[in-house]
Amino acid sequence: MTNLGAEAARFVDGYLVETGLPVRVGIDGAFISEIVHRESAPPRWIAPGFIDLQVNGFGGHDFNRDAPDANSVARAIQELWRHGVTGLCPTVGTHSESHMRRCFEAVVAASARDPVIAHSVLGIHVEGPHISPEDGPRGAHPREHLRPPDVAEYGRWQTSAAGRICIVTLAPELEGAVEYVRSIVSDGVIASIGHTAADGQQIDAAINAGARLATHLGNGAHALIPRHSNYIWPQLADDRLTATFIFDGHHLPPPLIKVVLRAKGIERSVMVSDAVALAGLPSGVYDGWGSGPVELLPGGRLILKGTPYLAGATVSIAECLGVAMRDGGLPLQQAIQLASANPARVLRLDTPTGRGSVRVGASADLTVFTVDPLSARVTIQETVVAGMTVYERAGIGDHMVVEATQSPTH
Repeated sequence: MTNLGAEAARFVDGYLVETGLPVRVGIDGAFISEIVHRESAPPRWIAPGFIDLQVNGFGGHDFNRDAPDANSVARAIQELWRHGVTGLCPTVGTHSESHMRRCFEAVVAASARDPVIAHSVLGIHVEGPHISPEDGPRGAHPREHLRPPDVAEYGRWQTSAAGRICIVTLAPELEGAVEYVRSIVSDGVIASIGHTAADGQQIDAAINAGARLATHLGNGAHALIPRHSNYIWPQLADDRLTATFIFDGHHLPPPLIKVVLRAKGIERSVMVSDAVALAGLPSGVYDGWGSGPVELLPGGRLILKGTPYLAGATVSIAECLGVAMRDGGLPLQQAIQLASANPARVLRLDTPTGRGSVRVGASADLTVFTVDPLSARVTIQETVVAGMTVYERAGIGDHMVVEATQSPTH
């Protein structure tokens, strides 16, 4: 176990994404102590640490595994550090209440063992089980575990989660959903609309009750919808909702990426990976994941074996950034905003801790990276969590840094 702020004062050099200028970022303990402008710096970018509001696992480690385990939770988070993620909401999906509560307990246990892990866990995102039973909106969620919203069950969730549930995705058309939204919002939790077949009035009622997020808008939907009256346009049009999007190169085609960003606006858009546990693993056929064998293709497309149907997302936020720049036409600064400042604001972390920004006095959560000018591929060079280097790329290899270390070599 390591202590936050255990490292001595040190510096990170590079070009600050927010200004494009060469800087030296001073770190003292767990906080940014100074930002000094320089004449030159190593050719790499310094950004606020990436924040992923929806991630189900990584590197073979699943937040929803059959036997929830704190060690597996920690290993998934360590794998995400390799990809520049400094903060995340481990996402627990539809299952029996007892299983979901064990998953919450595993996240709490992993956080209790290591303060660096705890710092990275910004809260728990619960996706389901209060979602549409219709094929399409239901996605891959098991039908047998779907159930109506239940405030009493939510209370039991929070007991198991030690109060760390921060987002609940649900379908607002379900009986009791509006009252449920009002209740969890009053408890400080973000109600997010997703996996829904709701009409415009039902969506508006949920927003009026306090819902302020839309989960992976454009996905978790029917293959065919009416062109005018459907559940996507009301969420896209309502400025009271921030929307999350999966920019993995597979879930949304390039023209749609451009359209949703223009409609929702940069300020109200957040990119999420929605990565499943197979993310980061070699391509191939995998069995024992969901309802049947799946195939992970080169390039990160995960399909039900023998079909063209997507079986989940398997790329990191870093890779999503490349897609947002290449297919969405975003400049680097705006793409980073979708991965850091905006999710920090959704979780209301921007004001008290400065997360999602690089400024003096803010928590020292930094992602250092390079971008290939032709492919827009993002390569993580260093990940700093609460002032501690937890991952550093070294030459053609890389290594994890899980204890306090010396200043990085630039």
